[in-house]
Order: sequence, then C-alpha cells, then structure tokens
Amino acid sequence: MQNERIADEVSRKIELAWLTAFYGGLLTDKQRQVLMLHCEEDLSLGEIAQEVGVSRQGVHDMLTRAAQRLFDMEAKLRVAARFRRMEDGLEACRALLQEKRYDEAERAIDALIRLDQEENNGL
Repeated sequence: MQNERIADEVSRKIELAWLTAFYGGLLTDKQRQVLMLHCEEDLSLGEIAQEVGVSRQGVHDMLTRAAQRLFDMEAKLRVAARFRRMEDGLEACRALLQEKRYDEAERAIDALIRLDQEENNGL
C-alpha cells in the first residue's frame, strides 16, 4: 500500500514536470519555481516554503492551482499527448526501418501524417 502511494506520487510529479515543459509559460514565475522544487528537486512543502518565502499552506495552494491549470490546459489542448503519439510513432517507424520492413514503415509514416493532418484540422 505504501509502495503504491509512493509510486503514484512519483508518477504525478513526472507528469507535472512533463506538462510544465509544454505549458509552464502559462504559469506564474512563482508557480513554476514551486513546481520545479516539488517535482525536480523533490523538496517537501516545508522546504519549499522556506525557499520561496511563503507558508507551507501557501505552497500547497500554489501547487494545487498550478497542477490544476496544467491538467486543464492538457485536457483542452492535448499538446503533450499529441507529442507522445508522434514520438511513439516515429520510434516505431525507426524500428521498422532498422528491420528493413520498408512497406510497413511507409504505412506507419502515412498514418502519422494523416494523424497530424486530422489533429491540425481540429485546431
């Protein structure tokens, strides 16, 4: 049970760091700083509070608002999900080319192009 909670917390921090790479510019400087200290430096709320000069509750509130903003932006824009799909597709194409499965690689590339065009039409 404890291991699951820790794994969930690590997964959440990784996801927040990932989303910050795409949408971090939409956060305040202080929100970005708090997220970086929380996700990348793995500091506690108390340690972050000392670092940025706000209360522990203030850090908690900032993290909550920043995380919600990141998740909301991704739910609306899906930029990070699109990036992952394209990256996965390109890696699959590379593997097919390395295996000299050229026809399959070409079909996979065509599928990525179609996906890109479909997603661009939705913007």
